[in-house]
Amino acid sequence: MKRIQAYAFFIFTIIFAAISYIPNLFAEPTLPQDIVWLSNSEDPAFSDESAKNGGVFRTAIFTFPLTFRTVGPDSNSSFRGAILGNQLGLIGIHPNTENIIPELATHWAFDKDKKIMYFKLDKNARWSDGKPVTADDFAFTLEFMRSKHIVAPWYNDYYTQEIDKVIVYDDHTLAVVATKAQPDLHLRVGLNPTPRHFFSTIDETFVKKYNWQIEPNTGPYQIADFQKGKYVKFKRKKDWWAKDNRYFKNRFNVDTVIYSVVRDMTVMWEYFKKGEIDVFSVTMPKYWHIKTQIPIFENGYAEKIWFFNDTQQSAQGLWLNQDKDIFRDRNLRYAFAHAMNIEKVIDQVLRNDYFRLEQGFVGYGRYSNTAIKARRFDLEKVAQYMTKSGWKRGADGIWEKNGTRFSVEVSYSIDEHTERLVVLKEEAKKAGIELRLQKLDSSAAYKKVIEKKHDVAWMGWSTSLRPQYWEHFHSVNAHKPQTNNITNTDDPEMDKLIDAYRNSLDEDERISLSLKIQEKIHEIGAFVPTFMVPYTREAYWRWWQLPKVAGTKMSDSLFDPFGSSTGGLFWYDQARYEETQKAMKDGKPFPPVTIIDKTYEPK
Repeated sequence: MKRIQAYAFFIFTIIFAAISYIPNLFAEPTLPQDIVWLSNSEDPAFSDESAKNGGVFRTAIFTFPLTFRTVGPDSNSSFRGAILGNQLGLIGIHPNTENIIPELATHWAFDKDKKIMYFKLDKNARWSDGKPVTADDFAFTLEFMRSKHIVAPWYNDYYTQEIDKVIVYDDHTLAVVATKAQPDLHLRVGLNPTPRHFFSTIDETFVKKYNWQIEPNTGPYQIADFQKGKYVKFKRKKDWWAKDNRYFKNRFNVDTVIYSVVRDMTVMWEYFKKGEIDVFSVTMPKYWHIKTQIPIFENGYAEKIWFFNDTQQSAQGLWLNQDKDIFRDRNLRYAFAHAMNIEKVIDQVLRNDYFRLEQGFVGYGRYSNTAIKARRFDLEKVAQYMTKSGWKRGADGIWEKNGTRFSVEVSYSIDEHTERLVVLKEEAKKAGIELRLQKLDSSAAYKKVIEKKHDVAWMGWSTSLRPQYWEHFHSVNAHKPQTNNITNTDDPEMDKLIDAYRNSLDEDERISLSLKIQEKIHEIGAFVPTFMVPYTREAYWRWWQLPKVAGTKMSDSLFDPFGSSTGGLFWYDQARYEETQKAMKDGKPFPPVTIIDKTYEPK
């Protein structure tokens, strides 16, 4: 009996201890006492107080997006930028000072260990369906991005390897914890929210179920209408919660933005000349110098601007697929690079308006290796590398070995680039290499490359504030579709450098590793850099207005309608529209206008 009583007492003690522990187990986390909250309302606004609301902005895209999802299969297209341009993050980066500025968070703080950032959310922040943005939406981002059901390996990895957790203190206070200390912590943990209330289930049906659903967002516009293959229409929110915030005021001015599908640039130019689209990029020399010598510009109805920027340069060039037999041999990759007469294209086709890109990571300050120089056109070096690997010239002058000719397909999507590639093709033929040019529409070209079915991809990548290597050059992303390692680079030494770069706690060490990684990319030779363009040139009808300084240091387009950092600076002027329409009808000209803005020209 005593034994039973002792046992009962023991059980009671355990239960009592457990019950006593429950309040602590479920207690809300508490903020550290020594937090120093920061904000930024001191940096200069970069919009124009003269901006007016109203109007319909009509622009064009080459192909209709394959999905409205921003993660998962077929989501990484150029149109993704328009969707994400209307999704704010916790914080933003000022495009001129590069300081942190508020977005969804009004205040932020850094933990002493450089692993944690704390945030206070703007209590006015709302999703496009009217529901409040809460700290839980950021916690859900972690759940969402780690799910295998979204079929997005890069995001699965990043939100597991780089972000440890999100701590929710209350509806408007949270912390994002990195897996390690970071020299640029704010660039790692400035998360976007994900609306838990919208995603009812994240399971094996996700990809198909959400392919064409319009996700609520926090930015100034939302998709209002679309017709597959034809157009996508965005409408400005009438009472957008952030419209009067310091860095958003006098921006995102037009009421409606319409993206129409126009599959050919020549046709797109005709649409512009007829006034059916409002702006057109004239960065290409033949447009800036020749095609704009027409009455609508000479009579001042349409205007031109050449705006210099000072920002990271896109990795534009030829990307060689090392899973193709011919490019497994490094000598052949080097020979291919020396057979590309990029300088002749710049001189003869591009009127020396473009600059030679020396490597894929130019414009990143101390993170860029300025000692690297791209391989130049050199017939002797081509012969040396080919002979070294046992190839001989065939009867038609093309290199051959064991019945295989050095003949590769170059996939591209912009018709206006054909002239450049024709010059490269003719010059490569002199070097004994045959280029077979394959022009595809944007979706087909993207799909072929992302599925790793290309020989050579003629393309560029978007940039970020710091160089990103893992997605493009780490072996974990090689030899499988739907990753950005389109060269299928699989090199143990490269992996070690990239892993060290990602794991480094010291900025100087990261910079040193960055320079070494760039050297390694050059040594592998699967990327042949081509051109860089440190400016944008645009044509627009005169009823569209720009700020006195037309853009920011980071602006790569002056008529980007979206994007928290540089978008939405222009506006529609109804009076100038009516004035221009009357002048065109009466045959009355205005003085022609060509603006050259060198405010941010790289020194």
